[in-house]
Amino acid sequence: MPKSLDATKCFLAPPEEHLAKYKNSKVCIQLLPYEYTSSYHEGSKHGPMAMINASHYVEFFDEEIGLEAYKETGVCTLEPTNFDGIINEQAVELIHEQTAQLLDDNKFVISLGAEHTISSGIIKAFKNQYNSISVLQIDAHSDLRDAYEGNPYSHASVMARVHDMSVPLVQVGIRAQCREEHELYQSSDIITTYFDHTIHDNDDWMDECISNLSDIVYVTIDADGFNPSVAPAVGTAEPGGLTWQQGLKLLKKLSESKKVVGFDIVEIAPRPQDTITEFTMAKLCYKFLGYLHLNNQIK
Repeated sequence: MPKSLDATKCFLAPPEEHLAKYKNSKVCIQLLPYEYTSSYHEGSKHGPMAMINASHYVEFFDEEIGLEAYKETGVCTLEPTNFDGIINEQAVELIHEQTAQLLDDNKFVISLGAEHTISSGIIKAFKNQYNSISVLQIDAHSDLRDAYEGNPYSHASVMARVHDMSVPLVQVGIRAQCREEHELYQSSDIITTYFDHTIHDNDDWMDECISNLSDIVYVTIDADGFNPSVAPAVGTAEPGGLTWQQGLKLLKKLSESKKVVGFDIVEIAPRPQDTITEFTMAKLCYKFLGYLHLNNQIK
């Protein structure tokens, strides 16, 4: 059985210890502090624990859905995965194997990561479990470079690796893309992109966006997909991006119409004396969990 954190140190730090135990929890959070290819602001390896620590100040009760979701699902938080001496393909494979074990144990898997590279290993495990899966990517960047600085396992190449798996991809909030990425987007029949400049002034695109996903969906959330006013402490910030309410509205709509089987939140690079980003992403994690429970998605 995977080792989990004590209830006082886990996500939300619930007073009911049994709800944080692996055997009692439907939801399992894995902490993946893998950082090797950061190309601008470093420090994302501290993001997973920063989100956990910030979650201790998130209210248990969600006034929007009218319940304390963690009491319904239980939430176990695993000890951070050790990546000492493990990089690139080996790191991705370790993540794949660990995620596959959690899925075999019938857990709803949430992954809190450092750099976005982690998502390819996670999605590989989900692809093996759900052949018809598609991915919703909330992000400022396409992450479709075949390699960045010579490394195909760069955070800037993670969605190229997902594309290699023939997994349909719907991207939201993109506002930074190189020519190579744009050419792949134009030539591929499994990439749909909602560029930030086309969605910032209305929400009419959301239903169409969701309709482009298959019935089974995995969600990967790069914190820089949100406006820097919402999430300033990220690895590679970009002007523009989703507002807090836009992000919640999209995830709520998705939860009501598709089967969401897992999600991750990545690329938080905590800054001294500024906890807004990790708190906001911890709350986003709990809000999304609540939406999914409300729609009977976590069993």
